[in-house]
Amino acid sequence: MSFLRRLTRSFGIGGTVTLAVLVLATTGVLADVPRPWEMGMQAAATPVAERQHALHNELLVIITLISVFVLALLLYAIVRFNERRNPTPSRTSHNTVIEVLWTVVPVLILVIIAIPSFKLLYFQDRTANAEMTVKVTGRQWYWSYEYPDNDNITFDSNIIQESDLKPGQLRLLDVDNRLVVPVDTNVRVLVAGSDVMHSFFVPSLGVQIYAVIGRLNETWFNIRQPGVYRGECNQICGVNHAFMPIKVVVMNQADFDKWLAKAKTAFAPADNATKVATADSATATAPAQAGNR
Repeated sequence: MSFLRRLTRSFGIGGTVTLAVLVLATTGVLADVPRPWEMGMQAAATPVAERQHALHNELLVIITLISVFVLALLLYAIVRFNERRNPTPSRTSHNTVIEVLWTVVPVLILVIIAIPSFKLLYFQDRTANAEMTVKVTGRQWYWSYEYPDNDNITFDSNIIQESDLKPGQLRLLDVDNRLVVPVDTNVRVLVAGSDVMHSFFVPSLGVQIYAVIGRLNETWFNIRQPGVYRGECNQICGVNHAFMPIKVVVMNQADFDKWLAKAKTAFAPADNATKVATADSATATAPAQAGNR
């Protein structure tokens, strides 16, 4: 007996299809950067991302079962009610039981989905115990980062052009000045826009929030381990939309304190205007191994 036949006998057709989809969704390459031909989502680095992945897996089971059930009904109708077997079709127009079921069952499914969805939305909305605040401003077409709790240091983060890339840097994903935060810290993220609508999106952190003119949106993250996490603007914001990468460097507290001391000098406000510094002046202290997780 073949493996597929034994699997089908053990789990049934619907269970086998569900299991196959789950395996395909969870055995892909999981990483903090996009990989060629990868499947699944980037590895979760925060509590929010972990809960998002858990909800995703639950919904995957539900939608797979629904799809298999609908497919089974279609196949049954094709076989059972074709013209050859039913030369004189039935003229039945109503069935109270079926009509009640196809109204009540979808409502119950939506309620089952809504409860964990609302809990997750509330959980990722904001942190009640923020240990640090970072303000992110989306601009055409780069990001500005501000540290209100640390002498209000501010700097811009621009993409490194392909002609200027150094060995080890990633095309379209590396920047001159990186957002640096400490590990195991509740970081409140305030997001605003200065021109058009942008979206601050870092998949492995479970963060996607819009940068809107005249509005201050809030989210948070707590990154469990040091490393480099990448994202980009995923709101179609204009001609250079594809050139707004986000690079988050997470350090242990000691290394972050060293970086912060140097950044306060390099990025100190001058005459209420942002003093733009080169990447090397403020980020040279980042550990070379920060990208190794």
